[in-house]
Amino acid sequence: MSWNETMGLMSTVALSLPVLFIIAFRLAGYRTFPALLAYYIIAVAYNFLTEGYVHVNKNIVLHTGLINNLLDAPLMLLFLTYFSRSVENTKRMHWLIGGLIVFDILLVSVWGLNFTTVTIAMAPGLLAILGFSVVFFVHQVKITVTQQKATGRALISASLLFVYGCFSIIYLIHYVLRSQDVENTFLVYFIATILASILMSVGIYLESKRVKKLSELKVVRRELSEIYGEEKTATPLRTAVLDFDSEQWN
Repeated sequence: MSWNETMGLMSTVALSLPVLFIIAFRLAGYRTFPALLAYYIIAVAYNFLTEGYVHVNKNIVLHTGLINNLLDAPLMLLFLTYFSRSVENTKRMHWLIGGLIVFDILLVSVWGLNFTTVTIAMAPGLLAILGFSVVFFVHQVKITVTQQKATGRALISASLLFVYGCFSIIYLIHYVLRSQDVENTFLVYFIATILASILMSVGIYLESKRVKKLSELKVVRRELSEIYGEEKTATPLRTAVLDFDSEQWN
């Protein structure tokens, strides 16, 4: 087994970790985590094809890769709304996602599904994801350092900032400059996905603990409200819930 094949196998295993963690820690249906789950499932499937674990026609592998690149930005931007600090910002991100989807459809309908189309389509998506990742990473690190909370969010945002920084370099080398050094390009991709997936998995684990505590607090509030009445329990418990969940809007 060559070095690239070894790294490809490690990358596939690493990309599977977030899938397992999201399912195991019951985040598959939580807010925008379904988009993250879909993103990693597609990435794992693409790795299986490119590494030859599943033998199919080369044209199928090529078109799967092109479709994977087109779906990348909408799925990741949808997940990134998880970090949005206001309803207005979330709406703007949804409009951006819709705009990117329409843009992709127009490009494919005019020029077809090919290398040039995907090269043009990927640029605004990568730029948007990288921009939001920087903003959310800086904010989450500030929250983690100053308030000693939301560590999981900080690690998830760090993972995305790192991997999309690497993807941007790969995009310039492979898609814009049309480098023929495919092996080294894939090697960079494998290393980036391995490190980012491990960091993402740790972040998912820590975030699942926060989500679990929040769910438990909401259950306690509902049970106490049923026993003692809304008027006696609503104010202190609602304050506790909002204080605990305020990390998503800070």
